[in-house]
Amino acid sequence: MKKYSLLLAGAFMLTACSRVPITGRKQLNLIPESTMNTMALQEYQTFLSSNKTVSSGTSGDAQMVQRVGRRIADAVTQYMTKQGLQAQIADYKWEFNLVSSKEVNAWCMPGGKVVVYTGLLPVTQNETALACVLGHEISHAIARHGNERMSQGLVAQGIQIAGSVALNRNPVAQNLFNQSYGVASPLGLLAYSRQNELEADHLGIIFMAMAGYDPQQAIPFWQRMAAQSGSKPNELISTHPSDDRRIAELQREMPEAMRYYKKPV
Repeated sequence: MKKYSLLLAGAFMLTACSRVPITGRKQLNLIPESTMNTMALQEYQTFLSSNKTVSSGTSGDAQMVQRVGRRIADAVTQYMTKQGLQAQIADYKWEFNLVSSKEVNAWCMPGGKVVVYTGLLPVTQNETALACVLGHEISHAIARHGNERMSQGLVAQGIQIAGSVALNRNPVAQNLFNQSYGVASPLGLLAYSRQNELEADHLGIIFMAMAGYDPQQAIPFWQRMAAQSGSKPNELISTHPSDDRRIAELQREMPEAMRYYKKPV
């Protein structure tokens, strides 16, 4: 019986494997996207209820966040549809909010819930650099990095995957979700692995290029981020890529991103 159960578990794990768009990397996604979206919406609404959003009716910055976010979301939707992957984002209801905070931060949750902190804007300095950030954050959601990390955590803790429809009521699963979506963390220190961060950088410059933003502007943006970040732990003991490695990888990937870029008329 034990051997039979292991075979069933192995078969389920195989069927739960998927590939990340663009990079093609195999990953494990055990949690239904509908469950991820529900958990994300709850967290997102709780966050908005306790933080001050900036009205797009009176703020040019808030209008810029919505404009840039919408352009990238439209480009992502067109790409996913062209690739036959539209089902992965069928339940996405995109929202873009600017929140009043000194933190240099931004994030995107499953379902397309995006928040930018006002403290980020002095570092982005312009609309194209903001597109770099939003491309990166949206890529985390499109690549299902949170699902992947939660799935790894569920397997490690032995939680029954068959009960995944009730995961949003499971305190252990909720804790894993909070670890995967550290909305209170600074930009670049979110609860993702180095691999996830570099992959989001890769997808992000391609998505911003698809939306008509020059991906080459990602380099000076991350250089500004590095300059204002202060001392950081060595990459070998950090869960995130060093600034030097991040920039080197972006430079290596830039020719690919530029193939998608068409300067707006």
